[in-house]
Amino acid sequence: MKLERVLVVGGGMAGLHTVRSLREKGFQGSVTFLGEEKHAPYDRPPLSKAMLASGRGAVEEVEELAFAFDFADSGVECRFGERAVGWAPGVVTTETGVELRYDRLVVATGSVPVQLGFGETLRTYEDALRLRERVLGGKPMAIVGAGWIGAEVATAARNAGTEVVVHEARERPLAAIFPPAIGQAMAGWYAEAGAVLKCSDPVTGPPPGTDHTLVAVGARPDTRWLGEAFHRAQDGSLLVSEHLETNVPGVFAVGDVAAYRSVRYGGRHIRVEHWDNALRGPQSLVPNLLEGVGAEMYDPVPYFWSEQFGRMVQYIGHHTSADRTVLRGDLSTPSWSVCWLDPHARLTAVLAIGRPRDLAQGRRLVTAGAVMDAARVADAGAPLTAAVL
Repeated sequence: MKLERVLVVGGGMAGLHTVRSLREKGFQGSVTFLGEEKHAPYDRPPLSKAMLASGRGAVEEVEELAFAFDFADSGVECRFGERAVGWAPGVVTTETGVELRYDRLVVATGSVPVQLGFGETLRTYEDALRLRERVLGGKPMAIVGAGWIGAEVATAARNAGTEVVVHEARERPLAAIFPPAIGQAMAGWYAEAGAVLKCSDPVTGPPPGTDHTLVAVGARPDTRWLGEAFHRAQDGSLLVSEHLETNVPGVFAVGDVAAYRSVRYGGRHIRVEHWDNALRGPQSLVPNLLEGVGAEMYDPVPYFWSEQFGRMVQYIGHHTSADRTVLRGDLSTPSWSVCWLDPHARLTAVLAIGRPRDLAQGRRLVTAGAVMDAARVADAGAPLTAAVL
């Protein structure tokens, strides 16, 4: 099929960088950019971080968050404030009944927060504006979920002097991701900041005694509008190849919505819900779209970060339950790191709390699949590179 029309669905960072890369790589055909939000694409990480402490004007602020890109000058047709509601081969239908035809489709619709039937969630700029009023308002608030978003909002609330109670259904923060000792150390951060953390405390309605409830129990991929033709992972994300193509020829997916096949990690599908993935994915996707599937493989070392209670939390790599955990430092101190080694002693992941050198060295070593000496890894006073065998 001659490539004349590309449709990008999803007005976030992954969609924006796909559109940008198409033009940068010389595609001269029609590009249509469809996004549910009325705003042009903007940076989302500040929504749960710096923005909650800001007193800036709303209009000025959203303009500063927006990514710099001249859609008109680049010949991109933007349809912001319009949601995709249906798919058929070669055509996407919007909520207004418009049928948008394509030769290649890129799905970049990201995730939508899981809702519990009460409280509010945080995903959009407007959500953050409402939440900021609560955070800065001084009245007690509740957060359901002690994950990344819950911890970041609790941080902002305590920095503003607002009382906050965090309800976590599991026995500790991030129990599905990290071993017990790490979760227990993170639980201590809440207490230090004056936030009340109640673990093993599932809630079914608005907690009493609070003025506002934020629900932060995770997000699901926004793929329901696509129908049944696409192969999905258990969480609903689209299963894509290492070239970011779905099982439907000519349809690609990138960002939060996609679980890509990782050759690096044994062919398993990995879904990464973080900024770095949305930035880097389009750089590999577009060559496969323009030059043919197989032009470039997407198989990065995953990376994400979070700012919690005065700490920079950074993670590089991908660990499994089969990997060995090695601690560098003391979990009760402000800075420490954790390394994971696979059964062959290869470094698979690094979690760094206030140890940027461990993170930087870990990135290189994980990428290289370096084999490590576990005893030397545990020596927090020595560089991580000194443990390479």
